[in-house]
Amino acid sequence: MKITRVPLAVLGFQYRIARLPLQVIEDQMAARMGAEAPVRLFYERALGTLDATVGSMLGDSTLKMRGSALAERADSLSRAARLDAAATAKEERAGAELDATLDKAAEDQKQAQHAKLSDISDARTEAEQRKTAAAEAADKRTAAAKHQTDEVAAQRTRSVEEAKRDAQAKIRAREDKASAAARSKLDDAQAKRNDAESTRAQADRVEELADLEKQKRQTARASKS
Repeated sequence: MKITRVPLAVLGFQYRIARLPLQVIEDQMAARMGAEAPVRLFYERALGTLDATVGSMLGDSTLKMRGSALAERADSLSRAARLDAAATAKEERAGAELDATLDKAAEDQKQAQHAKLSDISDARTEAEQRKTAAAEAADKRTAAAKHQTDEVAAQRTRSVEEAKRDAQAKIRAREDKASAAARSKLDDAQAKRNDAESTRAQADRVEELADLEKQKRQTARASKS
């Protein structure tokens, strides 16, 4: 070993000793908190940044790599947690908006049905009145007058049927529009959730790599000792 590297080795050994309490705190957090707890992620990022900085200053590539991996893992999990929370909130809003849209569509359909029944009832009442008047006038009028009355009644019946078809078409159009808007919002919420899950999977992969590197170092130290 070069003489100039002796002080750095001593400093590295002293740092490892000073770092032991910090490692104990990290282990306690890991045992008590979830992997995405904000306090734990903040502490791990700070500890990783410290390791990376000291490793860079001391020329310890292992310490630097370990610190960078820990900080990157904390950042990745933080981003994943934020994205997941945002996706969940958006999904909840989309669900509430969907419920409101469906309720409004149902209310519109109910009102349209009431209006349609009212129109049909009025039309039937009017038709009955006209039929009664036509029947009373049939005895006094000629066959031509009776034929003309029947034509008027038939025209009104066709008008009622056309009005019913128009009302049904409008109801279906409103229902289709509401369903399409709801599906679009649900698809968007699902896409956000998929992005959050992908980010979380990447963070888990980084954590696995860090654990694997830690196991390799432990195995190496065990074999040397």
